[in-house]
Amino acid sequence: MPDRSEVAYFGAGPAPLPTKVLVKGAEAFVNFQNTGLSLAEISHRSETANQILADTKAALTTLLEIPDSHDILFMHGGGSAEFSAVVLNMVAVWVEKRRREAEKDLGQGSAGIIERVRKELKDQLRLDYLVTGSWSLKASQEAANLLEPLGDGFVNVAVDSRKSASGKFDNIPAEDTWTLTPPRTKGGKTSAFVYYCDNETVDGVEFPNFPKCLDRSHTDPSDEVPVVADMSSNFLSRRVDVSKHAVIFGGAQKNIGITDVTLVIVRKDVLATQPPPSFLHAVGVWSPPTILSWPVVAKNNSLYNTMPIFSIWIAGEVMRGLLETHQDRQLAGQEEVANAKAKQIYDALDRYPEVYQIVPDRSVRSRMNICFRVNGGDAGQEKAFLEGAEAQLLQGLKGHRSVGGIRISNYNAVDVDKVRRLITYLEGFARKSEP
Repeated sequence: MPDRSEVAYFGAGPAPLPTKVLVKGAEAFVNFQNTGLSLAEISHRSETANQILADTKAALTTLLEIPDSHDILFMHGGGSAEFSAVVLNMVAVWVEKRRREAEKDLGQGSAGIIERVRKELKDQLRLDYLVTGSWSLKASQEAANLLEPLGDGFVNVAVDSRKSASGKFDNIPAEDTWTLTPPRTKGGKTSAFVYYCDNETVDGVEFPNFPKCLDRSHTDPSDEVPVVADMSSNFLSRRVDVSKHAVIFGGAQKNIGITDVTLVIVRKDVLATQPPPSFLHAVGVWSPPTILSWPVVAKNNSLYNTMPIFSIWIAGEVMRGLLETHQDRQLAGQEEVANAKAKQIYDALDRYPEVYQIVPDRSVRSRMNICFRVNGGDAGQEKAFLEGAEAQLLQGLKGHRSVGGIRISNYNAVDVDKVRRLITYLEGFARKSEP
């Protein structure tokens, strides 16, 4: 049986955790702080549970420099549940804004408010999606599915990177080619939100920076389009300007902790701009199920139902570990480490182009999920690569089942020594395989 220190795990998720956190977690799972109870047993209504929530929020706030304008929610269901939550909550925000405009124009209690908003909903509601990989594609498909009872055409895919020359998710087209919904001040409809996935885990594509065309901080307030970002697989790996986003969400099982916790950072005005469920139903829109309703979760301090306190505590330990390691540099320090590890891996692959073919364009290579083929996708060679890696306890390297190939996940808990071991193997395999 190998020791934990001998195994280098590069799986895409659930991902490796710092050993120090796991050791503390093992103790807390049996007897938390000498209480005689496991963290998996304590009441989610207890003082201990509330303190864990507060401490984890505080650590995340410090790491990401989250402004007072935003709240932090802990939810269930992973990123996939948020695909639905985003649509249901943000469409509700769009409806409420239109309801308030109609009430201002027609007078409070006017019978014409419902009819006017219902018509605007049919004619003007749009949701913009930047489809740059498998997960943003799934999110856009979920949006279309949820809105199907209203009809077609509500989801605007402003960019689909498969429509490039390659036909694959291997690039992000230039911003001037995106077909975002025009704002109302320019004769358009003003989208309910624009959605992007910051790092595509399956395809190895990452936005190098926040898209410039989405920064509308200096535009007419009526043209403001809330920006929603799925950061599940690069969360806490680099600095983020939270203020430019209405919503950021991510499943914990990549860089933050273990499964069954989803973090949602949401602007407080989004939480406050929600119509009564009866109004949503009257205009033909579903209200968010209670378990996916951000305002309900926020009002109940993420304790509307039984949350996995142990999982939240693990996330907090990971965050506090980052703060302890990088201190005042916070995520700037972790960003340097992540970038340096990714560069070493890409440099090793680039040295052997006849053996290793990196999938994404160089300009959008993910620092977290490094996807490549061996000898042009030769099945025998890729099998030999994986078997050879496993023999050296280099694990979790098989690409996603939908695309195949090899994937190296370079999450925060993958330390530099394990990256060096992997590079040694990459170089040795390549030298044996070169023609």
